[in-house]
Amino acid sequence: MRIDLHSHSTASDGQLSPAELLARAAEKEVDVLALTDHDTVAGLAEARLAAARHGVRLIDGVEISCLWESKEIHVVGLNIDPEHGQLIQLLDEQQRRREARARLMGERLAKARFPGGYEGARALAGNAPITRTHMARWLLSQGAADNMGKVFKKYLSRGNPGYVPPAWCPLAEAIATIQQAGGAAVVAHPTRYDLSNKWIKRLLADFAEAGGDAMEVSMAQQSPQERANLGQWSQEFKLSASVGSDFHFPSHWRELGRQLWLPKDASPVWTRFI
Repeated sequence: MRIDLHSHSTASDGQLSPAELLARAAEKEVDVLALTDHDTVAGLAEARLAAARHGVRLIDGVEISCLWESKEIHVVGLNIDPEHGQLIQLLDEQQRRREARARLMGERLAKARFPGGYEGARALAGNAPITRTHMARWLLSQGAADNMGKVFKKYLSRGNPGYVPPAWCPLAEAIATIQQAGGAAVVAHPTRYDLSNKWIKRLLADFAEAGGDAMEVSMAQQSPQERANLGQWSQEFKLSASVGSDFHFPSHWRELGRQLWLPKDASPVWTRFI
């Protein structure tokens, strides 16, 4: 069975609509897909209809941005009730935070000789909440750099002209809200936060202590050693293991369902809902 429990659509910063995403999942022979857009569940209804058409099992999900030790961490919620009142309340607040941050980023970029950033990012996002990816795509279109990585490094990372510190909910609140909505709380891509191994283990320890359920162990563009380390840590901190491509758009280096397998003895999180 091919499983992918982390993906994005145009409901946040992905480039395929929910229906297109599910069609691609079917094309890539993915049996189970979780749609986990950033701080929104707006794409799930369309995805559910498309999943039924294509014979893919859809897991209702979300990816919530939160703060831990003043660092931005993402927590994926799997098998949530997207209509749960407390979850909707938190996501509404997160979207207000996103909107305020995007406006301030636009103001700061204007001072760095790139006026119109908020309006440009809003046009790219459409009805979706604005993310830094939308702002980066706009900057790329303005010639700020020649690739997305350079745009983030030069303009949108800490200490640079367009950076605005996030004001997300605390880690414990994200965990509790996901679980109250019936879902499993999963640390997304633990090795992608520019943390040392010591700090990653500290994050996982705090996440487990706060009642978190699982961590992503298998991801795209991953070395065998990274996967082995994450598998070992999932056992050390008694966290179930998840798999996710973090798919945003078709590319050579990141694809739905590709190479998502767990190390021996890992405890799959999906046994809770599949």
